[in-house]
Amino acid sequence: MRGPHNIWRLVRTGATFERSGAMGVVLDAFEAPAPLRVAARVLGWPFKWLGYEGDPTLPPVVRALQALGPAYIKFGQIMSTRPDVVGSELAAQLRVLQDKLPPFSIEEAKVQVQRELGLRVDEIFSEFSPPVAAASIAQVHKARMSETGDVVAVKVLRPGIDRAFRTDIDAFYFAAGFVELFSPSSRRLRPRDVVRHFEGVVMGELDLRLEAANASEFAANTERDEGFQLPSVQWSLSGRRVMTMSWAQGVPLGDNDAIDGAGHDRALLSERVLQLFLNHALRDGYFHADMHQGNLKVAPNGDIIAYDFGIMGHIDEYTRRVYAEILYGFIRRDYRRVAEVHFEAGYVPADRDVDEFARALRAVGEPIFGMDATRISMGRLLTYLFEVTERFGMETRTELILLQRTMVVVEGVARSLDPQMNIWNVAKPVVEGYIRTYIGPRAAARDLAETVKVLSRFGPRLPALVEEALIRGTPHTPTPEPSRWLGRLLWGGSGTAMGIGLCLLVLLLA
Repeated sequence: MRGPHNIWRLVRTGATFERSGAMGVVLDAFEAPAPLRVAARVLGWPFKWLGYEGDPTLPPVVRALQALGPAYIKFGQIMSTRPDVVGSELAAQLRVLQDKLPPFSIEEAKVQVQRELGLRVDEIFSEFSPPVAAASIAQVHKARMSETGDVVAVKVLRPGIDRAFRTDIDAFYFAAGFVELFSPSSRRLRPRDVVRHFEGVVMGELDLRLEAANASEFAANTERDEGFQLPSVQWSLSGRRVMTMSWAQGVPLGDNDAIDGAGHDRALLSERVLQLFLNHALRDGYFHADMHQGNLKVAPNGDIIAYDFGIMGHIDEYTRRVYAEILYGFIRRDYRRVAEVHFEAGYVPADRDVDEFARALRAVGEPIFGMDATRISMGRLLTYLFEVTERFGMETRTELILLQRTMVVVEGVARSLDPQMNIWNVAKPVVEGYIRTYIGPRAAARDLAETVKVLSRFGPRLPALVEEALIRGTPHTPTPEPSRWLGRLLWGGSGTAMGIGLCLLVLLLA
């Protein structure tokens, strides 16, 4: 389907922004230079009549994104947490996209529930409310279970959402190919890989069985986290298009007036939401990747409640260590170490100069550390870091896209609670704790134990594997699978793992 017909979709996107009046608002929000403003008007105005009209009662940008469909709405949700980028007024308008979209009828929802669960709604629930929240992919109903009287949230997918998302993603693929064709310098960013990654994440949201599994795994990882709660999944009442969970009772995290009225400390909540995310990402390698205000509440006891687990991020242990060392290096302003980590991880080509890269990183970090607390921004750091790594030939790391994006979103949520928050001071104890636990003597001992455990599975086969690796593992000779496994064990991991592997190899050969 990815052909020139997608030009129509892209043209209509620009035309919709022009027709809704969103074009000027967006250009103002991003402080676009005069030439770009003129070009946008000249190119947009003739096609204005092709754009979707949308709901004229909505603010222009919300009107345009909502008219264009779910993929565009997702983008708006992200930007609603970045008032430092789009301005406070536009950020407040975009927040409507999180959970206040037009719902579909309760009758249609009941049909979906019966079709998925094989039971009528009145057989399962004694109460089933009209939609209490409607987002881009699904809507939620508050219900009471007939047998137990427990209050639950019933999430139901929007009818036809699968096809709508595939249409938008198809156009994104076409746009990515167009960019790569006419802008060779962009190929290092691998636009199509980025879209493919986005597609995998979003399509996972369209199967609520996967979301239920995400919630279960996340709950197991975080059950001991102080100040954090998750609703529990009702597996017997969940399927591909319907998911039932316990009701999350609390104040929306995006409602500062309600939070203040309930007597909660917004500065404490601001720190907690950021530290929880860092702990989940670094400690567990499994984190909520859609942590905007619409998916967070504050419980009566002050705990943060997270829900909507359609998008979860996963990073392996080695990447976590790299990420932590980069963050820790910036926090300590040790730019030489940050540069070395980039080279050790293979993020920057080995033929580049590490000292020059370290100086470029200093130019990124020092201006940010010189700012007052209200202006220090992880988002700004990522933007500057992207510019530097581009100059040094670093390719886009698709496995870090969700992590980087969520970091920006979480920072926006934290700042909406406490604009005075110093992100470095809040992040420092979490990152330092991870460094002490996972990158040090204790980590080396744990790596050794894990390596011995893996080697023990091969038992008597180890001598033959080592001999085969030494004889056949030359650069010009294809290496069989067992030898490739051994090579990965000895040389494919971190420096610690490599050292442990070499020591074991020496012991085995002695």
